[in-house]
Amino acid sequence: MNRIQRYSWRKVITLSATFLLALFLIVSCKKKETNLGLNNLDPNQLLNSTSVDTFELITFTIEDDSVITKDPVYAVLGNYNDPKFGEMDASFYTQFRLSGVNPNFSGGAIVVDSLILGLEYAGSYGDFNPLTLEVNEITESLSADSMYYAFSSLTTSSTNLIEPGYETITPDPSAVTVIGLDTVETQLRIRLKNSLASDLIAEASTGVAFASNDAFLEYFKGLRVRTTNGPQASGNGGIFYFNMNDPLSKMTIYYTQDGSSKKYDFVINTSCVDFNHVEIDYSGKPVQTVINDTVSGMVEYYAQAFKSRAVVQIPGLANFSKKTVIHKAELYLPIQYQTGAKYLPGFDLSVANRPSSNPNGLTSIGILASYDEFKKHFKADLRTYIQAVVTGNTANSELIFSPRYFITSADRIVFNGQNTMNKKKPQLIITYTEY
Repeated sequence: MNRIQRYSWRKVITLSATFLLALFLIVSCKKKETNLGLNNLDPNQLLNSTSVDTFELITFTIEDDSVITKDPVYAVLGNYNDPKFGEMDASFYTQFRLSGVNPNFSGGAIVVDSLILGLEYAGSYGDFNPLTLEVNEITESLSADSMYYAFSSLTTSSTNLIEPGYETITPDPSAVTVIGLDTVETQLRIRLKNSLASDLIAEASTGVAFASNDAFLEYFKGLRVRTTNGPQASGNGGIFYFNMNDPLSKMTIYYTQDGSSKKYDFVINTSCVDFNHVEIDYSGKPVQTVINDTVSGMVEYYAQAFKSRAVVQIPGLANFSKKTVIHKAELYLPIQYQTGAKYLPGFDLSVANRPSSNPNGLTSIGILASYDEFKKHFKADLRTYIQAVVTGNTANSELIFSPRYFITSADRIVFNGQNTMNKKKPQLIITYTEY
């Protein structure tokens, strides 16, 4: 008796639930307009759409050895040694311009107090370890008409222009910088030799180099700033970013004339030519193995600013007919990163394709893959791209993922491949309708 009563009760609930579900579906059909491809398909037909997430994704890494680094958003300086990627060493070259032509250094005896190269921090990557720096005068002209790459270099004087005793600095982008009585945005301040300031003042007083910026650039071609502290131990080191176009990034002579404190600035602005020089040694590291043997990228693959890019191939797209409407296409690329680890994955990845007809050319597809700190993956919305592939308007070429700030950061990412032993694997989920 009790069993029958329970059955009757369940039957009533089932019928009620069926009624509510039908009512819900009627309402839900009206809400679909804002989500799944309204412009492509009648919303009422979306109930017949299909989702598939069983694509076999082919993943590996390619090396880019021709990265243009001219006029970057940020200059990079420092070095670190990554267990997966090896050693990265970053330096930069830059011009300076006059803050005013024909400065007046006459009228009394001048005593140079200091010559400071100030670089406003824009960020950092890794440890705040001490850096031993070297600053050299460039003896070869930088040209606005020339192309400069990560491997480019210019001839310089062998003289280190840093005042002896000030070569080693511990960078700290979070510190407070006070200049005189003013607190300013945090800077790395490098003390250069007073003798360079004296030479510049003498030229301004007797020569023609300060009559125009062109004349000055012929006389003083610029500076190279680099580290000389040698290789870091594995898992140590850091790279620092500097906003070279900020008014606070400049070289300043502080001097006293007839008892009055004065200064003169040599500015770094958008008219100055500069570039980042970066050396990365992959020798014997996992990233080099994947570059040499793409099959191993199915377990783990990589991307790193200035040097390497992640590749994802989706051969299964060929199975869709041209009469397919793609409502959603979300690609998830899980990574290996523990919260609080020193080498961050960055915030976004730029996405490009590489057509088979031009393996050396990358074309942006106009989207970014965004990083989810909680889920530890990058997510890319590929709906528009995959729709174009399915309809035949775009070739099904390789997708290339790179750190968004490829020539102005030290970002590196370790991705899980399709055959990883880790829990999360790369996944593409497509919701579509065939008509």
